[in-house]
Amino acid sequence: MIIAPTLLIKWKLAKNKMRLNTLFSFAGFIMLVAGTYCPILRPFHLFNWDVFQANKPYGIVILMVAMVGIIGTVFNQKKIIRLTSWLSLGLVTLFLILAWLKIHTSFSFIPFHSIDAFLTRQIKFKWGWYLLFGGPLLSLAGVTFGTKTKFNNTVAK
Repeated sequence: MIIAPTLLIKWKLAKNKMRLNTLFSFAGFIMLVAGTYCPILRPFHLFNWDVFQANKPYGIVILMVAMVGIIGTVFNQKKIIRLTSWLSLGLVTLFLILAWLKIHTSFSFIPFHSIDAFLTRQIKFKWGWYLLFGGPLLSLAGVTFGTKTKFNNTVAK
């Protein structure tokens, strides 16, 4: 029996101490990923739409930003986590504005205002928005409140 020698690779990574703030950021990005698959709109009380059914390319962008944030938390890169937290919060806020505009302008071609208003009221927002906003806010809280404040108490003598 011949045994091949193995290469010993020594990784020069920092000791991975997952602090509580990094765990909050990780949980926030996981919530964002889960929120993309949760129902966000319910048109005409018939079926539910998630992010990908509402706008697939935009949903993929949100998912990719969340994946970069998860990779940043695994490698403990605070600047990447902070950037992706702000970026994901901005993307979700923009997505909410675009969904609201899409709902309120979808039936504007109908000349009767009462029918337009009735059809607009038939599209409801669902609970997936809580996860979509809660994830970036939790990851942003993990980055923001995890930094130590630096006070310079120099007393002039």
